[in-house]
Amino acid sequence: QVQLVESGGGLVQAGGSLRLSCAASGRTSSLRSIGWFRQTPVQEREFVAAIGWSDTAINYADSVLGRFTISRDNARNTVYLQMNSLKPEDTAVYYCAADRSAGPTLYASSSSQDRLDYWGRGTQVTVSS
Repeated sequence: QVQLVESGGGLVQAGGSLRLSCAASGRTSSLRSIGWFRQTPVQEREFVAAIGWSDTAINYADSVLGRFTISRDNARNTVYLQMNSLKPEDTAVYYCAADRSAGPTLYASSSSQDRLDYWGRGTQVTVSS
């Protein structure tokens, strides 16, 4: 089992930055990939970014490409999402998810998302205009 705990959310003005963290614990050696999703009360879950746990594969949603950067620190078992140039439409609960077999490219598929092995509880990001 792997546990995921997100942190770093908060309130920021448009144009500002936030860095989210996802701390993984448990059998992290079993992971192949880890990523971020977001969801609002009126929108379905949306893929944001994903990264290989032990390789350099990375995948971004078009909506965040060039503004968000995903990275990991294996020594700390932590994945980060650096969010720059934030927009009000980035407001959402951000969730961390990880999988033992799926690579980062599969995170963009809604059918694959439903089968990801582990999910965190989320952290709220609010961007004011």
